Amino acid sequence: MPPLVKRLASAIGLLVAVLVLNFLLIQMAPGDPVEVIVGEMGGASEELIARLRAEYGLDKPVIVQLGLYLSKVVTGDFGYSYYFNQPVLSLILQRLPATILLVVSSLMIAVVVGTLMGIYSARKPKGLLSHFVTIFSLVGYAAPVFWTGLMLLILFASVFPIFPVSGMQNVRGSETWIGAVLDVLHHLVLPSVTLASIYIATYSRLSRASMLDVLGSDYIRTARAKGLNERRVIFGHALRNGLIPVVTMVGLQFGQLFAGAVLVETVFNWPGLGRLAYESILRRDYPTILAILFFSAILVMVANILTDLAYGRIDPRIGGGRRKPSKPKGAAQ
Repeated sequence: MPPLVKRLASAIGLLVAVLVLNFLLIQMAPGDPVEVIVGEMGGASEELIARLRAEYGLDKPVIVQLGLYLSKVVTGDFGYSYYFNQPVLSLILQRLPATILLVVSSLMIAVVVGTLMGIYSARKPKGLLSHFVTIFSLVGYAAPVFWTGLMLLILFASVFPIFPVSGMQNVRGSETWIGAVLDVLHHLVLPSVTLASIYIATYSRLSRASMLDVLGSDYIRTARAKGLNERRVIFGHALRNGLIPVVTMVGLQFGQLFAGAVLVETVFNWPGLGRLAYESILRRDYPTILAILFFSAILVMVANILTDLAYGRIDPRIGGGRRKPSKPKGAAQ
């Protein structure tokens, strides 16, 4: 069986386990969605409360609710939102692109900026840039992501009003698609930089340590002895092996990015899955919470599979690639 097929098969089994575990954990959590609905209505009769429980299937045993839920998920039905009064799947598909845009842009900023900082600080381990990377990493680890977001809001939306305060686009909209894209990118700057800030520190320290180890290797000394310029030695020879720990960390931290996105989207009122999860948790909207966790698990698994495939591109030995044996000289063609 090909490795990719094996990964997909194990991913399906893991998704089923995630569905069951999340359902049981949410059932064990305190709170009652019907009480929340009734509270926002200003009260209701016992008859109405009983009808609501029957309508949402909350009057059945937990094991029966789990079986009904899994049977619906197989058909693509994630239920109906208790609070938003619309199918959960449509809610997810509306919010998913905004979260993917935020997470991917933050990841790109963190990997590119952090890796470049680590590379250039590794060239001069005792230089000023190396000390700056160390201090920046400590600050990045110590600062909570919501605090960083609030500070950036105060600085660049209040003191220097350069970027929008919240949302994904201007209320007035734009007449052209180019204007709409630029408007979204303008709103994206502060949230993506906020989410990327803590991970820039991680990748800068990781790439610095990895490049210091690679630059001390024999093949790097041989490349320098051949007279290759320093830029080609670093980016043509050392970077490929130096990127392996960074790629590993990208796959491991993809799930943490989604966790951080909940706080960032709340601070900046970004209309993504993180904001939807926050609103759903406050209102005990179980079907929406379960669907968010399910799709988040899918995205994390896809990121891990892509990470495994990236290993093969960086180093064929890790990806299982084999070089074809070359024919000896003089052999018959």
